[in-house]
Amino acid sequence: MLMLNQLPIRFLTPRRLLWASITVAVATIALKTLAWYVTDSVGLLSDAMESFVNLASAIFALMMVTIAQRPADKEHPYGHHKAEYFSSGFEGILIVGVAVGIIWAGASRLFEPQPLQELGWGLALSVLSSALNGLLAWVMFSSAKVHRSIALEADAKHLVTDVWTSVGVLVGLIGVVLTGWLWLDAVAAIGVALNILWEGGHLMWRSSQGLMDEAVEPDVLREIQQTLDAFAQQSIRFDHVITRRSGQRRFVDLHMHMPSNWTLGRAAGSRRSVEQALMAAVPGLRATIQMLPSDIEAAFDDPPENQVPFSAG
Repeated sequence: MLMLNQLPIRFLTPRRLLWASITVAVATIALKTLAWYVTDSVGLLSDAMESFVNLASAIFALMMVTIAQRPADKEHPYGHHKAEYFSSGFEGILIVGVAVGIIWAGASRLFEPQPLQELGWGLALSVLSSALNGLLAWVMFSSAKVHRSIALEADAKHLVTDVWTSVGVLVGLIGVVLTGWLWLDAVAAIGVALNILWEGGHLMWRSSQGLMDEAVEPDVLREIQQTLDAFAQQSIRFDHVITRRSGQRRFVDLHMHMPSNWTLGRAAGSRRSVEQALMAAVPGLRATIQMLPSDIEAAFDDPPENQVPFSAG
């Protein structure tokens, strides 16, 4: 079997994988709806309902990823990268809505259990759809790390949630078969709903943090610090280092202090070397560097606790 790391990364782009997610969502909707139809299981109904959310989320994510890839323009000089956060937030809202609907349906069956039919077929169809979702989620997670796509990561997390939803439903149905307790079907559905409710809330929180210019990840911050430390021998120091992330793009703003007797050409050349080193260390990083003499501090209106101390030299 061809491993993921042997596939060309350019082929596993967010757009291609989201198209694959749409295709898989349509297939799983058909499988899970058929499973619910032949069994009349409220647990399988909840599973099918979440697959409809998968489809809507993948379509919306594809739209946002397409917008995020647009180049910067006059109205959006920093690009459109934040569009992916809308996708993550939208998916979280849909998940929460579906969870509430599942709890409502499960609660009614909890007090009025209904006999189940053709459980063998229902279980087989559910397992097949879960296998499709699990395989796609594994591929999407790996690609999301490469492309730094929160929309792709959110869709992958939702697919994993869908897999756990199916597992919970299957456990409930197997329990019904072994014990004859019909109410276990409703309990499984409600348990699944609570799980995806938490996942939906987490996605909305993550999206909100991205829209509020969250700092770059700790590992990216370490790469920036190590890169700046490499210039210590050149009598250069850095301060007022501020970072933020916007979708796939990373930004860093900093002050670069150099000896006051350096010529402008030498100072500009050193700044260019720092910019190139930062961009090489962190792909997709945009650096804004203000040059200052070593004995001058620039005014800065952010409180000290929002500033990241760096020193080199």
